[in-house]
Amino acid sequence: MRAALVSFTMTVGLFAQQSDARRGTELLTLDKAVQEAIGKNLSLIAERLNIPVAEARIVQARLRPNPVLSFGSDYNDWLGTGFNVENSGGPGEVNARVDFVIEGGHKRERRIEVAEGVRSVAQLQLLNTTRQLILDVQSAFVDVLAAKENLDLANQNLKALNALVDVNSSRVRAGDLAQVELVRSRIAALQFRNAVQQSELKLRTARGRLALLMGRNGLAPDVEVGGPLRSDQDLIVLDELRAQSLNLRPDLQALVKDQARSQADIRLQLAQGKVDYTVGTQYHRQYDNAKGNSLGLFLSVPLPVFNKNQGEIERARTEQQQIQARIRALQNSIVNEVQTAFQSWETSRSLLTNIEKDMLQQARDVRETTEYSYRRGEASLVEFLDAQRAFNETMQSYNDARAEYARSLYILDAVTGKAVNP
Repeated sequence: MRAALVSFTMTVGLFAQQSDARRGTELLTLDKAVQEAIGKNLSLIAERLNIPVAEARIVQARLRPNPVLSFGSDYNDWLGTGFNVENSGGPGEVNARVDFVIEGGHKRERRIEVAEGVRSVAQLQLLNTTRQLILDVQSAFVDVLAAKENLDLANQNLKALNALVDVNSSRVRAGDLAQVELVRSRIAALQFRNAVQQSELKLRTARGRLALLMGRNGLAPDVEVGGPLRSDQDLIVLDELRAQSLNLRPDLQALVKDQARSQADIRLQLAQGKVDYTVGTQYHRQYDNAKGNSLGLFLSVPLPVFNKNQGEIERARTEQQQIQARIRALQNSIVNEVQTAFQSWETSRSLLTNIEKDMLQQARDVRETTEYSYRRGEASLVEFLDAQRAFNETMQSYNDARAEYARSLYILDAVTGKAVNP
């Protein structure tokens, strides 16, 4: 039964693609939607910019301290006031000095190490955002397909009721049916027309959500969302899902990389507590009555008596403990997500199988039998409408079950990280 339904769905999908090609419409498949969302989703574009920001920090970390140039002049009467003569100051002199900072504790290497760690974290966070976006697009795409199927079902029901109203109108004119039966059938048709309008609204809402995720303002009417609902039948083992999620989830990998960055930050803060040496050279010239030139060398070393960067060292160590706690919390959360996703998959698969085996054909047979009996005058309109509603509810449950099963498969890929680490 399931193979026949899948074959029928694929045949209908292929016919729709060929028909869309003839009409010149754009057929939007799931793969196209995912690729366009990865390239144009505004939130992902903003997240992607974190990588060049981190690379700019690496460039900054590699820079060395600038040398300092100092120029001095003393005992010179530049303004012509004669002040130095009156005070017996002099002789006039000028000096030029250049100082170089020599960083201690390998600060430059430690800065580069931290900046590279930040870039690794940014790359994995981008991958995790991509994972979440892919799941959102897949879910929205499934919503559109399910809304289309429910709209088709509502249109079929409305068409069947309108045909019944036409038949009843003819029977009333022929005196074979009471006027009240015609009114009841018209009211039922109006109810199904309302159902069609509600289904159209749900389809428009689903298309709008999908367009937003893809970075579009909306899906044009000539864009046809199509393709089969995913229905894999591979055996899924819970223990394998747990192992895959702990190995492949980019958010967990990002925290592990952040832990390595935190360790590098500790080394950087320890290096910041080391003293820097300032080495300088100065050229000194005297002129006027006493002329002389001199070249001096200077060494400046701060005394680490009070500030040894104790606060930042402690902050970095506490941050590392915090990240370790976050890793353990995320591991537990991932295991729980996998367990929940697996149970959802089992439940949706069981529900879909039960509907296909036990409900679908029976509801269709009851409706057809009741319709045949009603047309022959052997069943009442109420009985026919009950059979029609039961069939409609069964088909809607079937459509929802197929959509939920497809979502559960995409969720399993997302919670294990296979969506971005195939």
